[in-house]
Amino acid sequence: MGWQSAAVTLIGGAARAARWANLGGSSLNGTWRLDLGRKRYFVKTHAASRLAMLQAEAEGLRDLARPGAIRVPAPLACDNADGCAFLVLEWLDFGGGGRDAALATALAQLHRTTAEAYGWHRDNTIGTTPQGNVRTKDWAAFVRDRRIAPQLALAARNGRGGRLQRAGEELLAAIPLLLAGHAPAASLLHGDLWSGNAACLASGEPVIFDPAVYFGDRETDLAMTELFGGFPAAFHAAYRAAWPIDEGYPVRRTLYNLYHVLNHLNLFGGGYGPRAEAMIGQLLAEAR
Repeated sequence: MGWQSAAVTLIGGAARAARWANLGGSSLNGTWRLDLGRKRYFVKTHAASRLAMLQAEAEGLRDLARPGAIRVPAPLACDNADGCAFLVLEWLDFGGGGRDAALATALAQLHRTTAEAYGWHRDNTIGTTPQGNVRTKDWAAFVRDRRIAPQLALAARNGRGGRLQRAGEELLAAIPLLLAGHAPAASLLHGDLWSGNAACLASGEPVIFDPAVYFGDRETDLAMTELFGGFPAAFHAAYRAAWPIDEGYPVRRTLYNLYHVLNHLNLFGGGYGPRAEAMIGQLLAEAR
């Protein structure tokens, strides 16, 4: 049985009735539209070896849905067949916009779902990069050991040594100082909240998707909304009205976004190296 037939069978359909359209995907995933009668589904695919990545995404979507704060596409099936891993999701028709005050208010409500420790019950991925989520009650140690250090180590393995690694080692030692006195609640996070992972339905209801879920400082989600194009001012004003931001956020924003810039360096290369070095330089200047 091919993977397409397996996917249809898992959601209770008949393979002969399925109509598939390749949506082109991205450098990280294949994407498909599946029509079964009057029902439509969104399907993500990857190599069979990436099944755990898609399973973690499905679990993350379920965790994000559980508080009822914000809409996410419901995961319906996840498996592999014929050398292909697949995740079948609810199809949602998006309208225009979505990165607005309604999303900000819903996000603040989501962030009020908390845990006793930072991390998650399993590791997952940020893009396709492994993301470690072993739980700890020390936020500075989590940021240092589970976020920045692994990305620097991966960059070194990818041949990005020299100045980046020297400055990176200095930064790792400085992270406890940069986060001194900051003990945030361990909030439920989307984890990869750039503008391409948020939208809204025609009704205006906000939706988030493609998560890298864990429990951590809510400011990490907010920081990423200011990266890679960013969200509009109305979003940030509405979030702060729902839940004000703690003093010292601008420095923490740079630290938290460094994780994503390093990840983009590791995934895509290019100009992300100089950007990461500049951000590390800013953080070291704050720590001195």
